[in-house]
Amino acid sequence: AEMTHLQAGLSPETIEKARLELNENPDILHQDIQQVRDMIITRPDIGFLRTDDAFILRFLRARKFHQTEAFRLLAQYFQYRQLNLDMFKNFKADDPGIKRALTDGFPGVLENRDHCGRKILLLFAANWDQSRNSFIDILRAILLSLEVLIEDQELQINGFILIIDWSNFSFKQASKLTPSILKLAIEGLQDSFPARFGGVHFVNQPWYIHALYTLIKPFLKDKTRKRIFLHGNNLNSLHQLIHPECLPSEFGGTLPPYDMGTWARTLLGPDYSDENEYTHTSYNTMHVKHASSNLEREASPKPMKRSQSVVEAGTLKHEDQGESENTQPLLALD
Repeated sequence: AEMTHLQAGLSPETIEKARLELNENPDILHQDIQQVRDMIITRPDIGFLRTDDAFILRFLRARKFHQTEAFRLLAQYFQYRQLNLDMFKNFKADDPGIKRALTDGFPGVLENRDHCGRKILLLFAANWDQSRNSFIDILRAILLSLEVLIEDQELQINGFILIIDWSNFSFKQASKLTPSILKLAIEGLQDSFPARFGGVHFVNQPWYIHALYTLIKPFLKDKTRKRIFLHGNNLNSLHQLIHPECLPSEFGGTLPPYDMGTWARTLLGPDYSDENEYTHTSYNTMHVKHASSNLEREASPKPMKRSQSVVEAGTLKHEDQGESENTQPLLALD
């Protein structure tokens, strides 16, 4: 087959899996890719910034080689970037906001894959320090991480697992998850990214996260809904889907606890600075320190007894610029 160099580096098992699960046929890979490329002229409103074979192939894999579906996803991918320009204008690991999210462990990425060859991403929700990371920066860090990981062809075929640990995630933290930013996240991950998500696992979710989940259900495709598992504190049901030997001890697994810096170090390389993140006078910490202390000063002269709502309003404005519609907190604080 002349086009198999596109599958270079894949194990025979993965090539077979792609054939069985994704309808991938090495003999007509080139024609499939070309047919998707030929559809680009139907969307002159979208700037397709990358159209090489390897790039288009990941969209075909994400949609099981249905060409129109793959093209729709490709168009969505660039349209999402066009509609959310500010999210992507400095879309690099050393962007201050992205770097801070990565350093704080958003997302965590396990080194080993699960028994199906899928990469496991972890989110420890309670570690979201809302004075340090906006939700948008966490989303950007997740999208950038996926962008780096999806270069790996094995992952284009095997896909990803996402585990979200909600233990100790406070009601106040949850109140920052507005419908519009959750919708932005769902659009970015479900509708605009060429990855196969094998499962999204909620662990230790409190009732208010359950309530949130019910509210966002309408934005989820049936296929996504079927892949979201709410385990509560039942780790056995998690272990039936992801073997304990693939999991760190936080999830009842046999691996050591996850070290939050693992993925940040991988992505940032020598730029990664560990604990001096807080003390370091790098631009980003100076910026974040000033931003939060100014906010408190404006909010009230007596920082100890500042009124909650003023600060809430202030942080909302400060964090979610460019978010006009629907910034009402989902869960009112009273």
